[in-house]
Amino acid sequence: MSSFLDEVLAYVGFDDDDRQRLLDLHPRLAPRFPAIAETFYKAVWANAGASSVLSGPAQVERLRVTLIDWMSSGLLGPYDERFYEKRSRIGRRHVAIGLAHHYMFTGMTVVRTAYHDHISTLYPPEAAGLVIRSANKLLDIELAVMVRHYQLDSDEKLVARERRMQADRILAMKTMTAGLAHEVRNPLNAAKLQLELLERRLKRQVDDPRLLEPSELAQKEIERLTALLNDFLTFARPSELSTSPQDVAAIVRKVVGLESLPAQQKGADLQLVACPDQLVALVDGPRFHQVVLNLVRNAVEAVSAGGHVAVELTARPAAFELRVQDDGPGIPDDVRMRIYEPFFSTKQGGTGLGMSIVHSLVGLHGGSIDLDTSPRGTRFTVTIPRA
Repeated sequence: MSSFLDEVLAYVGFDDDDRQRLLDLHPRLAPRFPAIAETFYKAVWANAGASSVLSGPAQVERLRVTLIDWMSSGLLGPYDERFYEKRSRIGRRHVAIGLAHHYMFTGMTVVRTAYHDHISTLYPPEAAGLVIRSANKLLDIELAVMVRHYQLDSDEKLVARERRMQADRILAMKTMTAGLAHEVRNPLNAAKLQLELLERRLKRQVDDPRLLEPSELAQKEIERLTALLNDFLTFARPSELSTSPQDVAAIVRKVVGLESLPAQQKGADLQLVACPDQLVALVDGPRFHQVVLNLVRNAVEAVSAGGHVAVELTARPAAFELRVQDDGPGIPDDVRMRIYEPFFSTKQGGTGLGMSIVHSLVGLHGGSIDLDTSPRGTRFTVTIPRA
């Protein structure tokens, strides 16, 4: 049985006495179910908001039959997984048809009032009070399950809508970035060629290193801008993956080896805590290298002197998992919501493309990336199919 249903049953104190009272109530109340359904849908038709989702009498007739079945199964039980699933579908259905959640409460009040009125005529006052109490517990349980799944489905729809909006924004940014990068690359290449030509002429005519220093500095700046443009283009127009069997364990070990020195210079500890000797998967080697490199660098940058970064690679039957964990201060909620958004960066001088590229490359591999963060640290978990 659902742990949620178990919790609700215990919370309202729904016991064997309640079950028995509802079982005894069923044969007495069942002949009056049609009248209760009639009352219920009169209330619905009288409300403009609730009735707006109904298409007409034929739909109402189908719903009336469903309502009678719901009342019957509610009194009869059993209160098990099937009961829970049937009630959860009602909450999901409210989301599907666009009915606001407060109508579940008002509708339940109509049913509750009808139950009270009929029970009061079916039982003597002393017994009626106990039966009404059991019925109230049942209706509260019903409502709790429906509201829970209404909320879950609403949250899923909200997340899906936000993802679509983010995808639209990213597409617009990619289009703009690609055009801008191409426009900048041409004059940048021309400037680089002219500087190389100037250097060669200077070397032929004079033997003074000081005259070459400005040119060398300009060359380095052009190289930096070229690398930045390449990042823009990788984000804007990622080419098709060129996958082949790769030893991803070797790639992870290589990245950790390369980044160990910068970590030591910062006073941080970078460790490969778990990694198989070999783990072959069908990936784009350079692209996967870039994913690992970006995650490890970000983790090292997130910790202070004396901090720790742990990298772990694990084989699964059909996939592999890469985990990069640091014990830094964690990612604030406002930053976490935008972590994969292009051009968003909390680093001074950062382009804000690192995690966007990681997210894109993992997606191209058919994988997923999960983030878990708290004031005790941050963990990224990348899962990629092996084939």
